Amino acid sequence: MPMDIEEFRRAGYQAIDRICDFYYNLEKRNVSSAAEPGYLREALPGQLKMFLVKKRKFERRVIDHAPEQGEDFQEIADDYQKLILPGLTIWQHPSFFAYFPTASTFEGMLGDLYASSTANPGFNVSPYIPRLLLQLIFLKWDCSPACTELEAVVMDWGAKLFGLDKAFYNENATGGGVIQTTASDSVLVTVVAARSLYMRTHPDVDFSKLVVYTTTQTHSLGKKAALVLGLRAKALEVRTEDALALRGSTLQYVLEEDRKEGIHPFILIATVGTTSSGAVDNLSEIFAVAQQHPSLWIHVDAAWAGVTLACPEFRSVCYLDEINRYAHSFCINFHKWGLVNFDCSALWVRDRKYLSDALDITPEYLRTKHGEEGTVIDYRNWHLSLGRRFRSLKLWFVLRSYGVKGFQDYIRKGINLNNRFASLIDSSTELFLLTAPSFALSVFCVQAPEGVANKSGIQTILTQKLYEKLSARKDIAITKTELNGIFCVRFAVGAARTEERHIDAAFSLILEETRKVLSETSLDLR
Repeated sequence: MPMDIEEFRRAGYQAIDRICDFYYNLEKRNVSSAAEPGYLREALPGQLKMFLVKKRKFERRVIDHAPEQGEDFQEIADDYQKLILPGLTIWQHPSFFAYFPTASTFEGMLGDLYASSTANPGFNVSPYIPRLLLQLIFLKWDCSPACTELEAVVMDWGAKLFGLDKAFYNENATGGGVIQTTASDSVLVTVVAARSLYMRTHPDVDFSKLVVYTTTQTHSLGKKAALVLGLRAKALEVRTEDALALRGSTLQYVLEEDRKEGIHPFILIATVGTTSSGAVDNLSEIFAVAQQHPSLWIHVDAAWAGVTLACPEFRSVCYLDEINRYAHSFCINFHKWGLVNFDCSALWVRDRKYLSDALDITPEYLRTKHGEEGTVIDYRNWHLSLGRRFRSLKLWFVLRSYGVKGFQDYIRKGINLNNRFASLIDSSTELFLLTAPSFALSVFCVQAPEGVANKSGIQTILTQKLYEKLSARKDIAITKTELNGIFCVRFAVGAARTEERHIDAAFSLILEETRKVLSETSLDLR
């Protein structure tokens, strides 16, 4: 039977209590799950079935469909604790240093709870028109107006928090911001918009000649967008001596060569804070070249590192002035290092019309007077789906609760903790930083001892062995990468509960495993 209100109240109290207990005991848990593939199907309650294997009969409890009769919710809630929780990797653990952080604040949790309690499709329009005009117009909305109204407001808050130009404000009525699910979705709709614009202005170009530019360090979202849209993608080379950043000279050369071949690049996905090393493409040089190619859309993917723009001291290294002057679109994931629970990817565009021109499909039953007049934001034409979640509520909760100063303090703390880790690596004779620390990310390798033959090869072997040892542990989470052929280990700080003692403990653990690797590995000395 479905819950009644009082049953929901009791179950809700219990859920909150259990979540609080989980966080009280977070450090006592392993970071990574010990579950083996297929564990859950074997563990779920189900029915006994008879199996015959090599002529021997045995019984096994399996579940191959939903239960015929509803179950008591207490049993379901207990099964979450018993079966689901042990199978989760705890991305909020203070010793989680893999990939990038995934935000999970109590404010964000409550925002999601409230949003899900009044579920609605969220495709209504929002009257972002001058106040005087609002006084003269009677608006009749068919959906929940607060969803779009709040999104338009908090996206402007975000733009101001990060120092974006007024051109990107919703209140500007030309550009604006929208919440997408992930940076991959932000890139996908941006590529759709850029392609549509290019084809309208170059109607004679063969579709097969279009190409999406990324770099060899761009997140896979660039290739994925091209794959989904049936487009070609070209990864421009970046060099270690350029800190793995795309340079203007490389872009200029590739543009000229492609022009000779009749290829038409229509968008470049530049990055502020690449996944592998935190590299920042040289946007000053890139935009200087792009001015000679006005049909080239420049999208800046700052999914992880973009939140550092909240702190004025990091704006120049992120090329904020250049972004404000030239970028067509810009993306930050609040759900990574920005304190807002997954999913909440913020996309800003300089001209919203390019999105709606590419994505507007309006059957009669979705037409409204003010939508037709263009006096409102109609977010369903800013992304791929019609319905959309009420994501702006949790962003509103977080920004109001932390405030600008609290947000800045959190970002600075993560950077300071990474600087602490980098200094410990620098003080070691067994480890070294492959690249300079980038915000809250460090990339390091094992130092091959002096006097060994094939030093670079030995370095790779030692670093791979270190990673194997670290990845086998459950009390820390770290990931690997490869930078221009060099195997290395990534260390990303950002979990809200990570403190200096966790950094020191992680370094001690890494150093201990490194010394084991060095002692266990037979080295060919000259």
